[in-house]
Amino acid sequence: MRILGIESSCDETAAAVFDPSAGLLSNVVSSQVAVHGAYGGVVPELASREHLKSVLPVVERALADASSGRGEIDGIAVTAGPGLIGSLLVGLCFAKSLSFAWGKPIYGVDHLESHIYAVFLENPVEFPYIALLVSGGHTSLFRVEGWDGARQLGGTLDDAAGEAFDKAARMMGLPYPGGVEIDRMAREGNPGRYSFPRAWLSRDSADFSFSGLKTALRTFLGSPEGQAARVEDVAASCQEAVADVLSGKAIAASQREGIPRVVLAGGVSANSRLRALTQERGSAAGVEVFLPSKALCTDNAAMVALLGERRMSAGRFSGPELNAYAASRFSR
Repeated sequence: MRILGIESSCDETAAAVFDPSAGLLSNVVSSQVAVHGAYGGVVPELASREHLKSVLPVVERALADASSGRGEIDGIAVTAGPGLIGSLLVGLCFAKSLSFAWGKPIYGVDHLESHIYAVFLENPVEFPYIALLVSGGHTSLFRVEGWDGARQLGGTLDDAAGEAFDKAARMMGLPYPGGVEIDRMAREGNPGRYSFPRAWLSRDSADFSFSGLKTALRTFLGSPEGQAARVEDVAASCQEAVADVLSGKAIAASQREGIPRVVLAGGVSANSRLRALTQERGSAAGVEVFLPSKALCTDNAAMVALLGERRMSAGRFSGPELNAYAASRFSR
């Protein structure tokens, strides 16, 4: 099936066309970074308004780039959740309207699931595998048995890794988006200059916690040593603490589950230190690490179209009762 995918879970309006025989035919993303930058984070109401402005031109461009129209599209996949409810409803209502007008089937895709399968747009991965999903709103480990077999092994007990990065960046006076800025500054810093806490919880735990890191960073920045510190060294040391825990727990989960394959997913998996450290540890442990390109780590509609195609080709469709949901449906 040739599928039009639509994504609007947070602050990026995206559309893509995927055909299993021809591959990814288009992938269009409209970012709202400039809109939210002045506020240091995503403002939900502003995000919804921007989606309203962007959804039609983004979808039209994706269809044009794929040389596809009503006659070529076999189905529509749309992110139903989790995410910002107002943002989700813009994409969902548009997709349902288009489905009705075109007479095409529709499927509501789970945003987290689409992230953990995004790797298949570039690399075939043998099932099962361990997926480390790290983003602004979610940090979780999954055991992925197949296209319908993702089971959560653990998740964050407080802040997600991306949220911790963004809050840390604000403490350091860095602009939004904070995670990107920390990654950039860290390249000029010494990751071993300062020792920030790692919340391992236990070596056998697949859960995460980053609230202690934020508290330690705030205390440090308020001290005489912190006030005199180079921001590059602070950024590098903070990033190292996050990447150390994320990569360590991913490889440990792989070994506990007896699965020598780890896939990184989500916006924070574009972090250069996390990618390098996970590959380094994976190589030492005999674990193959798969890294989607950075464009497929951040929110996009290509992954939505891919998963929608898999589900609809298997005969699964959503009805008119399809609605948006804000919270994750995964539980251990």
